[in-house]
Amino acid sequence: MDRLADWLKGLDYELITGDIDIEVKDVIYDSRKAEKDTVFVCMTGTKTDSHDFIREVYEKGCRAFVVEKDADKLLLPKDENGKTRTDFSLISVGNARQALALMSAARFGHPTEKLCCIGVTGTKGKTTTSFMIKSILEHCGKKTGLIGTNGCYIGTEHFETRNTTPESYELSEYFHEMVEKGCEYMVMECSSQGFKMHRTDGIKFDYGIFLNISPDHIGPLEHADFDEYLSCKMKLFSQCETGIINADDSHAGEIAEAYPGLLTYSIRDKADFYAENIHYTAGSAFMGVEFDVRGRFEDEVKLSIPGEFNVSNALAAISVCSLLGLPKEEINEALLKIHVDGRMETVYKSDKFQVIVDYAHNEVSMESLLETLRSYKPERLVVVFGCGGNRSKDRRTGMGKAAAEFADYSVFTSDNSRFERPEDIIADIEEAYLYAGGSKDSYAKIPDRREAIEYAMTHALKGDIIAVIGKGHEDYQEVNGVRTHFLDREVIKEIVEKYSL
Repeated sequence: MDRLADWLKGLDYELITGDIDIEVKDVIYDSRKAEKDTVFVCMTGTKTDSHDFIREVYEKGCRAFVVEKDADKLLLPKDENGKTRTDFSLISVGNARQALALMSAARFGHPTEKLCCIGVTGTKGKTTTSFMIKSILEHCGKKTGLIGTNGCYIGTEHFETRNTTPESYELSEYFHEMVEKGCEYMVMECSSQGFKMHRTDGIKFDYGIFLNISPDHIGPLEHADFDEYLSCKMKLFSQCETGIINADDSHAGEIAEAYPGLLTYSIRDKADFYAENIHYTAGSAFMGVEFDVRGRFEDEVKLSIPGEFNVSNALAAISVCSLLGLPKEEINEALLKIHVDGRMETVYKSDKFQVIVDYAHNEVSMESLLETLRSYKPERLVVVFGCGGNRSKDRRTGMGKAAAEFADYSVFTSDNSRFERPEDIIADIEEAYLYAGGSKDSYAKIPDRREAIEYAMTHALKGDIIAVIGKGHEDYQEVNGVRTHFLDREVIKEIVEKYSL
């Protein structure tokens, strides 16, 4: 048991009623977890307001509440005579989400202070870069934890997560588990929503890496506009000791002006870390890219993930690992062996054709992926993709346009249609595809994703590269609120076996 007063240190708060010198055992923000000796943090969400559950939580034995609304607007516990009870503590804060983050860190003993913390943010490349850093560290014998889009990893253990950046309480719980299991390092994908929702508040990153930014995650339930999106991404540099930025990004100058002293990396010009002599390599057993690194790290590197943008991701990983003092030969060996589920993942390769799985799920990432695969000079570049339902239609327009401009043949299919009809989503993609100049004989419409992948593979021509994109590592399809197991990688392997490819 701890003292509530200790968990409130560092917070700007006002005690409205009760006492903070009481014993507590846990912080909660879900009313279903309420019990004796818990502190309930009330947050105003887009769908629910947990301030409305104070009386319910009180009945379960909770006697401490952190709120961000005025006391006179709360439904506080009453006695049998209708008078407000006095046997509880009510603490008012300006921002309950920030309070949850700081209190959670205190509840778990401030675990990030016991780890070397590396934060990675950007519109695309966060997962690949984070796994590169983790792979290099582990190749050097450093036990490492990772949190991101693919879940939470503590050494070799894996835990599913709902968000790229989980809620702050879960983050602190994972960090604590990392410390308990002997991790020295923590690598974390930092999403713009994570910063906006104060999930990362209180974390002091030893290193912060800014990969890139382009319009995405802008809408009623995400960011109001691009300026807000950029502002949230930039928050990483206010929470890190050493900042590293991709000098090739069009917003790098603006960011560097706001945060002087950032280190840089580039695949275009000279920087603190930069790449030269980039060339693509493809053979029967290897598809990747080779390049020279110059600046603060000088060596020849062979990367087993295709693409120029992955050279940029590798430079980001090399930068931080070099600053950590890790040996060059170990960094190079790790990059040669690197594998990231659902990120430029070669799932099938034969003398006739090969199949790549990638998470590209918007116009920018799709264009980048297809341009990269074109560099390997396929006979045809075939892309299988869909778009998520109940999301901005701009994504469908953008991806339809990208397919028309960069692919030789496209198969439009389903990808988490949610509460929309897959046929309606495909119709939107088709309209954008044709408007962008795609021909009527250069695509197929197959709503069933398994059938779409099978069609592309069984109709492959010699020299084809087939890119199955949008889901990457995701292992489900969401239709009408129900998730069923579906993993592109597994489906591809089943088709290979079914047709003895």
